[in-house]
Amino acid sequence: MITVSVIVPAYNEMNTIKELLDSVNKQKIKGISFEIIVIDDGSTDGTKEFLKSNSDLYDLFLENSTNLGKGGAIKNGLNHANGEYILFQDADLEYNPDEYQRLLQPIIQFDADVVMGSRFLSPDWTRVFYFSHKIGNKLISSLFNVLFNTTWTDIYSCYLMYRKDLIDSDSLKTYGWEQQAEILAKLCKQKVKLYEVPINYNGRPYEEGKKIRWHHIVPVIGTIIKNKFL
Repeated sequence: MITVSVIVPAYNEMNTIKELLDSVNKQKIKGISFEIIVIDDGSTDGTKEFLKSNSDLYDLFLENSTNLGKGGAIKNGLNHANGEYILFQDADLEYNPDEYQRLLQPIIQFDADVVMGSRFLSPDWTRVFYFSHKIGNKLISSLFNVLFNTTWTDIYSCYLMYRKDLIDSDSLKTYGWEQQAEILAKLCKQKVKLYEVPINYNGRPYEEGKKIRWHHIVPVIGTIIKNKFL
């Protein structure tokens, strides 16, 4: 039995958190067990209170007293995870847990160490979203590939899964959106088996609560370069 710790950072996601956790709990995959860890990152919209009163939706609830950023919430979750593998899951329903079967296939079939879900590898469908985001993603993915000699198509997909013992969570230095670049860089500097699978994507616009902005790309680029040469 392979245990996967599903790390769910949540910041002001009252509109989606129940549906998301219901969907995670519905996933039944032979030979796989899921540990669901939800981290409230200082929500002010009732998300925290809802989670505290619905403990049947998860295995472990953690709380940041102030908003530390997505990376800060993830690091808190990583420090308490017990699974053999880590899987990141956003709480906003842009990424559907029904994709877990596809993400786990390289692990089940090929004993993969790292699996990334790509929105650009011929998915069944994808919601049309901001051109600027796609260009930004292509830019940072290309930079990463040049520096680490990889062929990722989507390094900023939410769906990153990896063996927990490959990364010491205490070694992570970043707390914002750039943390994913730090984690992936640390993974790619090791001799590990990397896989990428297509996933569907239901991106939301800013008026529906999307949080990432163009200014986040600067620390991401800096993190990629720093983790290559330091």
